[in-house]
Amino acid sequence: MKNKLFWQRAGAVLFALVLWQFAAMALGQQLLLVTPVKVAGRLAELVRESAFWQTVGFSFWRIVAGFLLALIAGAVLGALSARVHAIEVLLWPFIVAVKSVPVASFIILSLIWLQASSLSVFISFLMVFPVVYFNTLQGMQATDRQLVEMAHLFKVPWRRRLLYIYLPQLQPFLLSACSVALGMSWKAGIAAEVIGIPSGSIGEQLYEAKVYLSTADLLSWTVVIVLVSVLFEKLFITLLKRAFAGLERL
Repeated sequence: MKNKLFWQRAGAVLFALVLWQFAAMALGQQLLLVTPVKVAGRLAELVRESAFWQTVGFSFWRIVAGFLLALIAGAVLGALSARVHAIEVLLWPFIVAVKSVPVASFIILSLIWLQASSLSVFISFLMVFPVVYFNTLQGMQATDRQLVEMAHLFKVPWRRRLLYIYLPQLQPFLLSACSVALGMSWKAGIAAEVIGIPSGSIGEQLYEAKVYLSTADLLSWTVVIVLVSVLFEKLFITLLKRAFAGLERL
């Protein structure tokens, strides 16, 4: 089944590349759209430069840091809100504000408060936090109340309740949250870098490609963002599933 899905997706990617190639050839304007062959060639040139890996690392670690901080904060506060209704009520206006206000507004405000180099960490955190918080809250609220009451009645230790009642219930909610939030963190983090233009970031490279009308560079860096985002998502979700499986065996 997995092999079939892999080949289906590979075929879809190939179809998209062929469509892109024909569209670029039909348009005949490299300033507007270059072919995937030219993008691949430019990407091959970039990966041979040490500055390329430094740039990818600069953005990667900051966006991942924002995601992980939001994952921890969202999971902890979501669990606390499920147990203490007052916390849920107090957090409600902040969560609604973060969900409703456009990311561009937060980026511009953050430029007043923070250095440009820290911008992607903060913006990634803001975009991921509500997703993890609400999923954790829903997962905790969906836990079987009778099972929880029985655990209290028989004085089951908190560690066992966490391992055998709460974590199995939270697993699908957290996996879903992470799957959605990882893509959001990269989109928001790179958008923050494009506006804040921190030196040595992917956002700076995208901005310079736009200024110099270098479509090949613009699309090459876009491909890099997609690849890094997808690969990290696959790796993180796999590790998270293994972590849950390991906890269940304890």
